[in-house]
Amino acid sequence: MSTVTQPAEEHAADWSAEDDWTAETLRLLRELRAPHRRRRAGQIGYVVYCVLLLAVVWGVLPSMGLFLQASMGADYTGHGPAILAAMPAGIAALTVGCLLLGARDGLWRGPVVPPRESVDWLLTQPVRIGRVLRPWFWMSCAAALGAGVLAAAIGMVALGLTVKVGLPAAFAWCLTGAACVPLLATALGVAVANSARVAGWVRVLTPYASFVVLALAGQSALGADGHAVPLLERVELWSGPWGWAGLAALSPTPAAVPGGPVAAGLLLALTAGCLLLAHRAVGGTLPLAAVRLRSRTASGVMSALLTLELRTARQVAAGAAGGGRPARFRLRAPRHAFLAVPWRDCLALLRAPVRVVKSAMLAVIAVLGAVLAVNAHRGAALAAILVALGFGYGAVAQLLESARLETDDIRRGSWAPYPYPGLMMRHVFVPGAAALLVSCVAAAVVLPLGGVERAALAPAAVPALVAAGLVNACRGASKQHLLMSPAAQSPTGSAGPLLFLAWYAAGPLTAIVLLAVPFTQALHAATASATVVAALTSAAVTGALLRWAYMRARQLTL
Repeated sequence: MSTVTQPAEEHAADWSAEDDWTAETLRLLRELRAPHRRRRAGQIGYVVYCVLLLAVVWGVLPSMGLFLQASMGADYTGHGPAILAAMPAGIAALTVGCLLLGARDGLWRGPVVPPRESVDWLLTQPVRIGRVLRPWFWMSCAAALGAGVLAAAIGMVALGLTVKVGLPAAFAWCLTGAACVPLLATALGVAVANSARVAGWVRVLTPYASFVVLALAGQSALGADGHAVPLLERVELWSGPWGWAGLAALSPTPAAVPGGPVAAGLLLALTAGCLLLAHRAVGGTLPLAAVRLRSRTASGVMSALLTLELRTARQVAAGAAGGGRPARFRLRAPRHAFLAVPWRDCLALLRAPVRVVKSAMLAVIAVLGAVLAVNAHRGAALAAILVALGFGYGAVAQLLESARLETDDIRRGSWAPYPYPGLMMRHVFVPGAAALLVSCVAAAVVLPLGGVERAALAPAAVPALVAAGLVNACRGASKQHLLMSPAAQSPTGSAGPLLFLAWYAAGPLTAIVLLAVPFTQALHAATASATVVAALTSAAVTGALLRWAYMRARQLTL
């Protein structure tokens, strides 16, 4: 603990109370920043206006329409039992996911992110650190609370329509968990920034927590389908704050579990205690070096986002978050030159097993989407297939990091004895083999549910998704000019963002759009002929995308 508090103690030891210029310094800054503050207030007001407008157009008005239809005889209670059955595990999944996001955010940014000028100049002056940092902490708490209020409003509408719960009661009980969980995540972010030991545990536990989120989401889907496990749900509801939020939300419903008020009280008390500890840590034991690092990282990420360098933003955030100690694996060097690139790709995956874990988790979500598409009809089935293919591409993209690193700086490939496009083509072997292995495992798992024809669709989609990932890896420098392209301007607005999105995600968009219809038909038909058509479509798309990737790679060297 002494190492954690050392920066703040050293800062305080450099000057005495007689040298305290905190009030005068902050007053001077307020005067100097008055024009900027007014301009910033206008910007914030405009953002708040846009958010409220979107909430009214997409939330309030449709909700009022649904309640009006319900008052005129429309019945939405048929969905009530499924929603109530999905709530225990579903709310637990959302809570664990929110806490995980807060902890991961604390690794590179955290809830205390003052401006660069405050970090680089103000924190080095004889001022009280708490007076400078704590307002930013409470601003983060306010933003988290706003998101919680929105979530509580959504829960109120859902319960009011499907379970006929009184709106004030539904909102109050939902707000208990929806407000406390984001605040707990904010306090957890402070703990991660405050302690290197906590940060280390977050890195270690992230894969396991991610698996828990997926397992709870799957349990929620099974519960909505009529396969709930009451005993397991009762254990989850009382196992910690991730379950207490669900107990509170269920309290005004017919599925209420005894002890809901007790769980709400425990959650409120835990949140208040954690916020108090976080308030004391900010400006007390929070290392100033960590604050400076996170402020610079947030500034770098924002600069990358403003220039639409999304990969650069991810790399900056990942570099600041750290990845722990890399796994140490050794592979015997190949004797043949054509195996050099696959050997390097295989070694890169073995030394970064977290990417394999992420790929497997995304593949699980893709399989769940495909399973849901089997029993869905028309638009719902097509939407489920699009989701499944999207997560399938995400799973494959995790395995293509070596190809993306190769195109970050084309000088990396100067060692290769063959042309650069040929080098990029060799990056598909290991990711393709790994993705085929994962897809075969997924096919074996769902084989008893859907038969051979449907199970074969999982490996059939892999080649096209791998080729789509290679197309994206070879896209080159960001083309911001597409946002302001004259060809994208029209009387109804600019299509520049759509053009940029089409360029940025050209590979996966092409693959997903071309595969969606034949794979949906094959899932519904469950015949060998439909599966063969889907596989042949995938093969044709693979060939076209590989040719496209080759041309893009050649353009990078011109």
